Amino acid sequence: MQVGDILRKKTPRVATVRMNETVAIAAQLMRASNISALVVKDVVRTEGNTAVGMFTERDVVRAIAEHGAAGASMKVSQFVSVQQLVSCTSSDTLEHIRHLMTKHHIRHVPVIDNYSLIGVISMRDIAAAFDEETSASKKDAVPA
Repeated sequence: MQVGDILRKKTPRVATVRMNETVAIAAQLMRASNISALVVKDVVRTEGNTAVGMFTERDVVRAIAEHGAAGASMKVSQFVSVQQLVSCTSSDTLEHIRHLMTKHHIRHVPVIDNYSLIGVISMRDIAAAFDEETSASKKDAVPA
């Protein structure tokens, strides 16, 4: 199974936040959409709208734990590692993405095709896909 198979079943909207937004705004966006991660975008003059990282619930907790209430008014950019964005394409296999997530200790990976952000795949998406696949194969098995 490929990443694109999962994306076709998900809502096409990708929740994003700009690097210069506050942690509080990011938390409100996650709460309003009932999600646990946002793709962080930066406006780069030569490249337009560029995905540069992920901002998660863990980042919100870290901001508050390290800075108290002042953490809520800090910028998302202060908590996002933009050294190298771990991403995938819609043609990558779920097994490959699961390996990437384990290797980098992450639970959300942006999906980028032809330099365009087209979705986000989560560890939960992958687990659900493997569960569906297992259930389908059990139904197809003929009892002896």
